[in-house]
Formats: sequence, structure tokens, C-alpha cells
Amino acid sequence: MGGVTRAAASSSPSPGPVGPSAPAAPAPASAPGQDAAASSLLGLAPVIPVVVLDDAADAVPLARALVAGGLPAIEVTLRTPAALDAIRAVAAEVPEAMIGAGTVLTPGQAEAARAAGARFLVSPGWSPRLLGAMKDSGLPFLPGVSTASEVVTLLEEGLTELKFFPAEAAGGTAYLASLAAPLPRARFCPTGGIGPASASSYLALPNVGCVGGTWMLPAEALAAKDWDRVRRLAREAAALAA
Repeated sequence: MGGVTRAAASSSPSPGPVGPSAPAAPAPASAPGQDAAASSLLGLAPVIPVVVLDDAADAVPLARALVAGGLPAIEVTLRTPAALDAIRAVAAEVPEAMIGAGTVLTPGQAEAARAAGARFLVSPGWSPRLLGAMKDSGLPFLPGVSTASEVVTLLEEGLTELKFFPAEAAGGTAYLASLAAPLPRARFCPTGGIGPASASSYLALPNVGCVGGTWMLPAEALAAKDWDRVRRLAREAAALAA
């Protein structure tokens, strides 16, 4: 997606000569898509549905229901054997969906998701090796963090859009609110334990762009292939931004 935030290179420019005649040090290079005026993955909708699919045949009708309800960014987690086929099907048949891969844990999964047609990546945490692979994919991505130190480290890498996970267990809205003043450049997609009753409290925070959740995907609706119900619940979730 054009203009969506991507990672910057981790290297910093060497300081220039010191003294009045020294040329100004070059500004750090911006990461692709990091222009402040550009659109953001966190700004596509107030909620990113987190989807776990056991049957890839459900992917297309589910994606169409979510998009029709106003939730175009869809995270399909790589927790089941059907996940990559599901991403591949949505990428081919529902172009209006911003389909992404979640629970990315290894460089191999990052590459497989990209090859399947994923347009963004989400990880529950990160390591230097995984971070490098997600950068190399060329896709927007949200690395998971749960501490201030992780946020500072990733800000040094040029990343400003992060997943806060597991949101409720890691401190919830109180923790995120406490990060806003000292770390104003960081913006978050909190995920983990969030439902319709708590989502609005997260979305009211100045450093939260959207939340991740599953409440618009009740197990009984998926089992019954009740896509109308999914669409109605998605519409309610999309209205949280109002």
C-alpha cells in the first residue's frame, strides 16, 4: 500500500567535523513511507480484525464481510496450516482488503507471507533477526512490544508504529497513557484481551491509532458461516472511530 509506514535502516550517519566551518551533519534518512503526510497502517480503521482460520475456503467471504462492514485491514494469523492459503485467496479475490499476516515468528514466515500476497506483517514480539527479515520483506510491519525499553530501541531503528501486546496483561490503557509524554513519536495498535467494552478507552489515547481484536468474529458465527452477522459486528467496530 503506497505511503504506509515501513522500517528505516538502523545505521546512523557519522558525525561531521566539529567547528564553525564544519558542514551541517546530514539528517537521518527517512524510512520509505515515513512521510508525516503519508497514510498509516494504523489509520485505515479503528480496529484490525485478528483472524484465525482453519478452512481457507472461509477466507474470501469473511474478508468481504469485514470490508463491507468498514474494516479493510485484516490480520490473518499464521497459527493454522490454512493461513497462507487464506492470505493467498484474499489477495487474489478481495483486492479492496488490506490483507496481512500475524503471529510472524521467523524470517521464513515473513518471506512466505510476502510471497502469498500479504500486504503487511505483525509479530507478537521481535528479535534482531526477525526485525531484519521484516525490513527486508519491503512490507509495512508492526513489531510487538510490551516495555518502554523495547519502544526506545525500535524508535532508534526508525520505527514509530508498533503493536502493544499483550495489551491488557501488559498494563492496558494506564501503561500506554504513561508512555505518551516521554515517547511522543511512538504510536500503537494494542492487541490482546481487548473487546467492545474496552476498545473505546484505548482509542481515546493520543498514542493509539487502532486496536486489534476478535470480537467481531465470534466462533459460532464462523462455524455457521454467518457472514451477515460478521458484517454487522464489523460495522459496529468501525463506528468506534466516530
